[in-house]
Amino acid sequence: MSQVADFTDIDISAEELFNRINRSNDLLLLDVRNDEEYEAWKIEARNTPPTLHRFYGEFVEDEEAFVAHLPKDRPMVVVCAKGGASEYVADRLREFHNIPAVNLEGGMIAWGNFYRRQAVVTTEDYSIYQVDRPSRGCLSYILVSQGQAALIDPARHAQQYLDFLQEKDAELALILDTHAHADHISGGPALAQHTGAPYYLHPYDGIHPFDMLPATIAYEMLKDGMTFTLGKLTLQALHVPGHTLGLVNFLVTAPDGQAFFFTGDSLFINSFGRPDLGGQGQSWAPLVYQAIFEKIKSVVPGEALVLPGHYALHKEANEDGLYAMPLAELWQKNPDLQVGKDEFIEFVLSHLPTMPQQYIEIKRVNAGLSRPDEQRAMELELGKNVCALSTAY
Repeated sequence: MSQVADFTDIDISAEELFNRINRSNDLLLLDVRNDEEYEAWKIEARNTPPTLHRFYGEFVEDEEAFVAHLPKDRPMVVVCAKGGASEYVADRLREFHNIPAVNLEGGMIAWGNFYRRQAVVTTEDYSIYQVDRPSRGCLSYILVSQGQAALIDPARHAQQYLDFLQEKDAELALILDTHAHADHISGGPALAQHTGAPYYLHPYDGIHPFDMLPATIAYEMLKDGMTFTLGKLTLQALHVPGHTLGLVNFLVTAPDGQAFFFTGDSLFINSFGRPDLGGQGQSWAPLVYQAIFEKIKSVVPGEALVLPGHYALHKEANEDGLYAMPLAELWQKNPDLQVGKDEFIEFVLSHLPTMPQQYIEIKRVNAGLSRPDEQRAMELELGKNVCALSTAY
């Protein structure tokens, strides 16, 4: 059996694969899912290697013909939906064709459920952590100060947050959703039910925008200007409607004078939140402009570190791998913020990507109007988020 690079096993975990393809690498991805699954969702990172897409059925039907079209001189990671078909293909490639192949353990399900956590800042008085779900481009945050913790936009895989807070010996005191999400299922209501910590959402997002039905989940109402104290941190809520009518950002100030701005889906490192996920793009586009250029620009200090709720491209991360940028710098570098009001609104309405239909159902789930099982929840969350304008992609 051939060994190339530093593969030491026949399987590679989602975490190890991400770490490899987030830096320079000589890998090749061989995706053996069917056409529909492949087109819906692919593996990506900062340095995504070339991907060959060849259906597993072709391998079973004529293995020799399948292998004849594969390169033989670079390490290969074989990918399927759950890790079974890819394991068989990788084993055959190694043992009978002398091709250095490993299997992505757990397949795309494992890739979709992988999260990475990284410290934004740690001091004696407080710590802030960014939780990245690379398959979705979704970001959530953990704030800890003096034994108390807050979560901002927690994902549905709630146990990871509880395990980390147990490691930090911190009690969950506050759960905040910047808005009623369309691209992923929130972990906020489940965490609140499990821990007793209050879950906050703006009441404008407590109504499903398509069904016009009120949410059945229990939540506390966020209001513009509302403040929270978390240990030595102060959190101020800023109502910035546009992406949704209830979108709220959080300006966090620390005792050392640092400021952190959790923007949810208002401002991203690239682009900004689209206004049409509630079916009201024409009427909500002006609200996006007002929120960004009138409220945020007038209230939030330029030195505040922007910490968004999503990213479109992995290259938006800084040298430390964080999706973060001082607001003053973002004003200069975000390419979609360089136009006047009329141009901005015209630009927004002419660059709206297609809205995935599952987003309507995800909003139902986040309002408590639908309760999917795990399989259905995974299906709803397939693929990258498309919460930014199409220019970001």
